[in-house]
Amino acid sequence: MKTIILTILFSAVFATSCSAKTIKEEPTPDTNKIENKVKTIHLTKAEFLKKVANYEANPSEWKYLGDKPALVDFYTDWCGPCKKVAPILEELANEYDGEIYVYKIDTESEQELASVFGIRSIPSLLFIPMDEQSQMVAGAMPKANLKDAIEKVLLKK
Repeated sequence: MKTIILTILFSAVFATSCSAKTIKEEPTPDTNKIENKVKTIHLTKAEFLKKVANYEANPSEWKYLGDKPALVDFYTDWCGPCKKVAPILEELANEYDGEIYVYKIDTESEQELASVFGIRSIPSLLFIPMDEQSQMVAGAMPKANLKDAIEKVLLKK
């Protein structure tokens, strides 16, 4: 009986060690090469003044500072409609990567920016075409409507 148990144990240990030797280890992925898929850009007031418009230096004149059209999302983290629009804006930022900027401004953190733009309803979306008047839209919009606005207002297609 002891011989049978020892034989079974020996066979189990031998099988385990043999199979362990045949498993090839795969190299671990280099975490430094993970591509950042997030294309929306969160802005503070200081960044807004540098990238979008410096309303402090030119309070009477709107002058867009960007090199391509932009869409600015005024939102808060607790807002239900804002949460619905956020992934859509992320998709659109990826789809129009290189053609437009998609900026996000948290109105609770950046209350001065919200005040300057008269944000009373969130989400509010500011469409900024190149060399033309910007346009503000309040409320959540479906992806098809946002795409249409990007094409017509920002990209003039």
